[in-house]
Amino acid sequence: MTRKREEPVRLTKIYTRGGDQGETSLGDGSRVSKLDPRVAAFGVVDELNAQLGVVLALGELPMELREPLARIQNDLFDVGADLSTPVVGDDRRLRVSQEQIDALERLCDRFNEPLPELKSFVLPGGSEAAARLHVARTVCRRAELFALATAAEMEIDPLVPVYLNRLSDLLFILARSANVGGEEPLWEPGGPAATSP
Repeated sequence: MTRKREEPVRLTKIYTRGGDQGETSLGDGSRVSKLDPRVAAFGVVDELNAQLGVVLALGELPMELREPLARIQNDLFDVGADLSTPVVGDDRRLRVSQEQIDALERLCDRFNEPLPELKSFVLPGGSEAAARLHVARTVCRRAELFALATAAEMEIDPLVPVYLNRLSDLLFILARSANVGGEEPLWEPGGPAATSP
């Protein structure tokens, strides 16, 4: 039976012992090895979501960044559910939507518009919020690569890697936004002259 998009998942027991032999269940109930590329892909998406949770726990995070990041955390559960459910024909299971990707693009435009023009590559850092958003960005890139590796072996929703690609762009922009009013570290080719301690 297909669960409706808004229907919550009911978890009555956290441990089941079902994975003790190195297998886990996918979204359609089928059992696969925990080494299955889908499991690795949605595992990295889960790691990304946890990184965003750390960002949201920061007291210094500007309020205007909180709402979109909280919404993206929810979307990432959709992404994980999509990756964990094999694509079979024209199914109607929970899948990443073009609307979710469009929403990311609108956020990219909104937050990028007031930023100063880039004249060099940005080094991850500045404020703690910016640094942690850069960490989330790199995990997002890894999630995208794992999704693409999965797609090379089996059919997945083609919108999943697109969503992750756009999200990594947004996280870069939000990291820059978190540094507005402070110092944005920029790459200096060859590096600044080293000083002796």
